[in-house]
Amino acid sequence: MRWGLLSFLASIMIFMGSLPGISQIVRQPIPDKLVVLTFDDAVSTHATFVGPLLKKYGFGGTFFVCEFPPDFEDKHKYMRWEQIQQLARMGFEIGNHTWKHTHVNTISKARLEEELHYIENKCETLGMEKPVSFAYPAYETDPSAIGILQEQGYLFARVGGDQAYDPEKHHPYLMPSFSTTKDNRDQIFQAFQQAKEGKIVVLTVHGVPDYAHEWVTTPPALFEEYMKYLHDHHFQVIAMKDLVQYIDVQKALDTIEPAF
Repeated sequence: MRWGLLSFLASIMIFMGSLPGISQIVRQPIPDKLVVLTFDDAVSTHATFVGPLLKKYGFGGTFFVCEFPPDFEDKHKYMRWEQIQQLARMGFEIGNHTWKHTHVNTISKARLEEELHYIENKCETLGMEKPVSFAYPAYETDPSAIGILQEQGYLFARVGGDQAYDPEKHHPYLMPSFSTTKDNRDQIFQAFQQAKEGKIVVLTVHGVPDYAHEWVTTPPALFEEYMKYLHDHHFQVIAMKDLVQYIDVQKALDTIEPAF
């Protein structure tokens, strides 16, 4: 009788672990309409337009910063570090996009560590938190980066892929996202509808507009349309690091094999 009861309880535990939102990886059920906003390259309009608009709607966001060569000193195109610091003071997350927007599949482990440490040290010097989120420049990945990110204490790392993020399927250092441009409005609105059944929609946004790379620009009016839609339809919009309230990163790292 005793062993029969134990077997029954074990079966119940296995069944509960298979239910959406009840697993070792997922701490609590992930709500529908959950969106993560991310912004790449330290573009000047992140400070002048994006940050104030997100504050207007009460949204979170992660700004992945780097010193984009060759013209990072052109402050028409890129933010000053003081502006990045101000975004942090406004409550936004500052993430690591490498020192010089360097593709991780082209460099050694030592060079990647140097690239990460440069941004970390800049943040420390300016009184900002150490970055715990990373975005691969140009979405280029490499297996060697996984161990380095874990050694350095990163929680999440973002790629592209144009699909919703499933925490029970996707490795936390290979988080997929949808990229906004001036030409894919319909795709982005369709993407918003995928934020359900345990899946999270992550957006990658570059300049609004982007004065350095026109092909990834998002027009301000279009970006504001997205933000108004998310607000009016009661989406929860957060920074990448805030996903820890839903995801046990260590268990995800231990459980999910990275798929490149």
